Amino acid sequence: MKPIQLFFILILTFISMNTVSAQYGNSGYNNGYNNGYGGNNRMSQLTPDHRETPKAVPIDEIVSKIVANLKKEINFDVLQEIAVTNVIKKSLQEEGIILKKEGSQEDKIRDMQALSETTDRKIMDFLNKDQKEKYTALAEKRKK
Repeated sequence: MKPIQLFFILILTFISMNTVSAQYGNSGYNNGYNNGYGGNNRMSQLTPDHRETPKAVPIDEIVSKIVANLKKEINFDVLQEIAVTNVIKKSLQEEGIILKKEGSQEDKIRDMQALSETTDRKIMDFLNKDQKEKYTALAEKRKK
């Protein structure tokens, strides 16, 4: 073949390859089919990037539910409610720290039990005699 004919054939081949590549998003079929042909199809929505992650419940919401349940059972006054709310909030924060720290499961369980006992003792300090009996009964029920 003559060099000029070979040159034109190579250019024609290059142009046609570039055109085919452009149809499929310049990076093969995967990108082209997801973006070039709608991109919002069901298969692209099932990929791990598009899954909804569960949102963490704020500590204040958890504490308010716990205190509401205790208040219903034990009949706190306003000051006791504030004090118990602060104790439980602090306890939940420390619980999160324990769960995130490195270490064995036994250590974490031991730390959680110690935290639970400390929290119970702090709450008991704010209660009167009748409330302490009710709280102790609730604690026993919770353990079972």
